[in-house]
Amino acid sequence: MPHSKHQLPIWLAYIVIYSDWVDFDIPQPFSNKVRNALRAEPRSVRLSNLVGAGSGWYTFGKIIMDVLGDEQGLEMSEMLVSTFKGRLVDVIDQAQHFAALGPVGGGSGGVDSAPQMFREGLDATERELFVLAQESVRQMKKWYEENSGAKKT
Repeated sequence: MPHSKHQLPIWLAYIVIYSDWVDFDIPQPFSNKVRNALRAEPRSVRLSNLVGAGSGWYTFGKIIMDVLGDEQGLEMSEMLVSTFKGRLVDVIDQAQHFAALGPVGGGSGGVDSAPQMFREGLDATERELFVLAQESVRQMKKWYEENSGAKKT
């Protein structure tokens, strides 16, 4: 039907877009509303709520960026990079904070604990960095305890 909207799998979207059979609209996770919220305060946006299963917002953005033309693709790239930079310090800081609190994160340790709630708002890439930063803090603490204990004896 002319002028109707349909969702397509991304692999099929490439074919029909590059064949000029359809017009491409920016998906909702990268809409002006989301862009404005990210410009205002990137840390306040729960990226995991925008894309769905797996919450790969940055990965999906990269795919969309590749579909877009040069100017729109560059704009998308700048948004992805600025969002990542704007959130990275908080991701690492929170990971170190929660790792220092111990295995239960200083809370009840249940599903609604502070570390769990924070992680749930992150994109998949950010969650990986969060886990790596926590493990780094644990390993550094272990190394410090082992080495400072050896000096005392």
